[in-house]
Amino acid sequence: MNKRERFIYFLIVLLPSVLFTISCYHFLLDRAGEKQQERMEWVASVHRNQVDQFINETKVSMDILTISLAEEWTDINHIETMLNEVAGSDPRYGGIYLLDFEGNVRVGTNDLLKQYNLRNKPYIKEAMLIKDTAVANEPETLSNNQPVIAIAVPVMKEEEIQAILVSHIRVDYIRNIMEMLTPDYGISIENTNQIPILSVSEEAQQANRTVKYPLAELPWNVVVTADELDNNHSIPLTLMIGIVAVVLLHVLFLLIKYMMLKRQTRLERVQQEAQKLELVGTLAASTAHEIRNPLTGIKGLVQLLHEKSTCPEDELYFSVIDKEIARINQIVSELLILGKPTVQHLQTADLKEIIHDVNPLIRSEANLYSVEYNVVLPEEPIFVSLHVDRMKQVLLNLAKNAFEAMNHTGQLNITVLKETSHCHIMIKDTGPGIKKEDLDLIFKPFYTSKEDGTGLGLVVCKRIIESFGGSIEIASEPGEGTLVTITLPLESPSHP
Repeated sequence: MNKRERFIYFLIVLLPSVLFTISCYHFLLDRAGEKQQERMEWVASVHRNQVDQFINETKVSMDILTISLAEEWTDINHIETMLNEVAGSDPRYGGIYLLDFEGNVRVGTNDLLKQYNLRNKPYIKEAMLIKDTAVANEPETLSNNQPVIAIAVPVMKEEEIQAILVSHIRVDYIRNIMEMLTPDYGISIENTNQIPILSVSEEAQQANRTVKYPLAELPWNVVVTADELDNNHSIPLTLMIGIVAVVLLHVLFLLIKYMMLKRQTRLERVQQEAQKLELVGTLAASTAHEIRNPLTGIKGLVQLLHEKSTCPEDELYFSVIDKEIARINQIVSELLILGKPTVQHLQTADLKEIIHDVNPLIRSEANLYSVEYNVVLPEEPIFVSLHVDRMKQVLLNLAKNAFEAMNHTGQLNITVLKETSHCHIMIKDTGPGIKKEDLDLIFKPFYTSKEDGTGLGLVVCKRIIESFGGSIEIASEPGEGTLVTITLPLESPSHP
C-alpha cells in the first residue's frame, strides 16, 4: 500500500476498530454493572421483606403472650409452662424471660439471666418509657456464646406496668434464613449507628458495591454488598465483537479501495483518450498544412489537364480524381479542427437563424435520400454564444450521418427546446440504430462503421460543441433509430 492507502486504512479500519472495541468493552461493563445493581436491589428488597415479616411475627407473638401473662400474673408455675411452650415451639427464640418492675428475672426458659438485673438496659428503659415493644439496638452475647437480639414488651394491667417480658431472638437463626435465600451475596443488617448487627458473609464489609434498604419495622438497614465485576467476563465477548468489527471494516475498506481503483481506471481512460486526441492534434498541426499545399498544386494541374483533354474516356478519370482530392481536403480540414485549440471568436447568434440557413441544404439532401424531414422550433429567439460556421458544420455533419444510416427511407426530425438557462437540439432519425458495444466507441478517433468513413466526424462535432461550453450525447437502440442531443448554454442577445 502506498502512503495514501495506509492513511485511509488507518482512518477506516484501525482507528474505528480500536474506538469501537473500547466502546463495546465499556458498554458491556456498564450493562453488567446495571444488571448487578438491579439484582442487588432485588436481593435487598427480598431480605427487607423477610426481616420485617420476622420482626412483626415476633412482636405479635410477644403481644399475645403478654396478654395471657397479665391475666395469670400470680401463677409462676403456669407462666413458666407458657414460656417454655412458646420457646420450644419456635426455634427463633434463644430464651424468654419475665422480669419484675425492678428488672430482676422472676422466671425464664433457662438460667442464663438469673443472676442479672436488666433494669438499666436501654431497651428495658425504652419499653417502660413508651409502654410498648422495644428492640435492642445492638446484639448481646450470652454466657453460652450465643449472640441474640433482645425484645422487651411491658406486661400491662389497668394501664400500669406489672412486669417486663424479654425474649432473645437468635442471630444465627436470622442469619441462616438470609443465607438460605441468597447464598451468593454478602448480606448484613446494620443499626441506626451503621454498626453491623449480623452479617451473612464475612467479606460483606470489604465489598465495593453496596445497596441499602431500610426496614419498615425497625430503624435498621438491610445492606447487600458485592465485589466489583470481574473484567475477564467481558474480555472474550469484547474480543469477538472487535474481530467482527475488524472484518466488516476490512470489507468496507476493500469496497472503498475498489471504488478508488475504478475511479482511477476511469480517469486513466479519460487521460488516455485525451492523449490520443492530443497526439492526433499534434500530427494534424504538423502535417495538415504540408498536405494542403501540394494538394492545391495537384488540384490545379489536374484542372489544367482536364481542360486540355479532348478524350471522352478521360472524363471518368478526371471526375474520380476530383472526388478523391475533395475527400482528402475534407480529411485535412477535420484534422485541423482536431489540432491544438486556436483562438475562437465566438459571437452571440440566434440558433433559429442558423438552422434556417442550413435548412435548404438538409432538405435537399433529404430529398436525395427520400427521407421525410421535419423541423420544430420555438417562437422566441434562442441566443447562444458560438461560432456560426462551425455550428452549421455540426448540424450538416449530423444530418448527413442520419441520412446515410437510414439508407433512402425514413424520417429525420430536428427539435429545439428552450429552457431557463439551456437549450436542447434533438436530432432524431428512424434508422437501424446503434449497438451498445458500438455506442461506447463512436466518439473515439478513427472509429467508423462506414466503408469510406474517416472516423473523425463525430469527434470533430464533439470538440466543436465542447468549445461552445455545451455537450453532445447519443442514445440509440437497435431497430429504434438514434437520438442525438446537443445542449448549449443560453446567452443574452448582443443587440436587443
